[in-house]
Amino acid sequence: MPFRIARIQAWSLRVPVRTPVATSFGVMHNRPAVFLRIEDAAGAAGWGEVFANWPAAGAEHRVNLLIDDIADLVLGREWNDPAEMFGELSRATHIRALQCGEPGPFRQVIAGLDIAAWDMAARRHGLPLAKLLSSEAADRVPVYASGIHIDAAAAVIAAARAAGFRGFKVKVGFDRTSDPAKVIECSRQLLPGESLYADANQAWTREEARHFLKAVTEAGLGWIEEPIACDAPDGDWIDLARLNVPLAAGENIAGTDDFDHVLSLGALRFVQPDVCKWGGVSGNLAVARDTLRRGHIYCPHFLGGGIGLIASAHVLAAAGGAGLLEVDVNPNPLRDALASSSDFVRDGYWHLSPRPGLGIDGIPAELHDHVTLWRETG
Repeated sequence: MPFRIARIQAWSLRVPVRTPVATSFGVMHNRPAVFLRIEDAAGAAGWGEVFANWPAAGAEHRVNLLIDDIADLVLGREWNDPAEMFGELSRATHIRALQCGEPGPFRQVIAGLDIAAWDMAARRHGLPLAKLLSSEAADRVPVYASGIHIDAAAAVIAAARAAGFRGFKVKVGFDRTSDPAKVIECSRQLLPGESLYADANQAWTREEARHFLKAVTEAGLGWIEEPIACDAPDGDWIDLARLNVPLAAGENIAGTDDFDHVLSLGALRFVQPDVCKWGGVSGNLAVARDTLRRGHIYCPHFLGGGIGLIASAHVLAAAGGAGLLEVDVNPNPLRDALASSSDFVRDGYWHLSPRPGLGIDGIPAELHDHVTLWRETG
């Protein structure tokens, strides 16, 4: 169904957190998000989210980038469908991104626009987004608890279990000496039917990763995520794939050509694009289907606000396969006000809303005090 965007609104939000979110490469001292809303001339609307975790000042920058550098390519033009808009914006911003050396923010803003366009399309059809993408989409998807610092794992896993999770992913890459023993101890606390995963956030060299994987054999990890840099030589990934733990990555890969290369390489068992970092719904669904066609498992990466989390669930439900939905369990009002685990997670599954689109009506009132920048155009 063709559409023409007449208005774009964007908000950056920040919420201070008592306990910072620590990864092997840095610490988040607050939880940011960028939410956007598009509207056509008839008043139909859709909501999207733009990745804004890094750098620290990224949220406000992406709002300005959308309004000042990308909106002129969007407003007033008729598009046949969101995928056409995604492809054309990717091509039209290529030189702009090269000129400033910032391909990531451009990709992320386009991803947010794509999500919003798909949300609007699904609302116009009166269907949940997953059902618009695939008539055979599931009503629920398996889920796992993410963002768990290895030093706090015992308490956080217990709380996540009580909230309905049956899979848990711990952050590692902090201490090469003690991390393996801590992971093994976590595995010993699992109940029947539960799974444990680990994420190193690109912390190690190949040899350091080999040491870790050999040391945690008895833990039975479901996967090790980003044990080395995403741009490490192909040979390093192939070498690690020969060891005892399946490899996962994808949040820091962008573009169909790069995902095609990764899939052709065959080292990854789990492929994890992020709907708000690159591709939106259009790119992620295409990668998901290609991943499944080649015999790998699509598991969307996500660590942001509620809109992107809901979009990730809908793409996974439409794609199918054995993948799990990632749900960060660190405190984040920008997620919970829109997509609280208490509303969606039961018995190891995320249950999708039957409401049209993403099922989002707007930014909840309790988040208004956390808006740091709001702009609109059109």
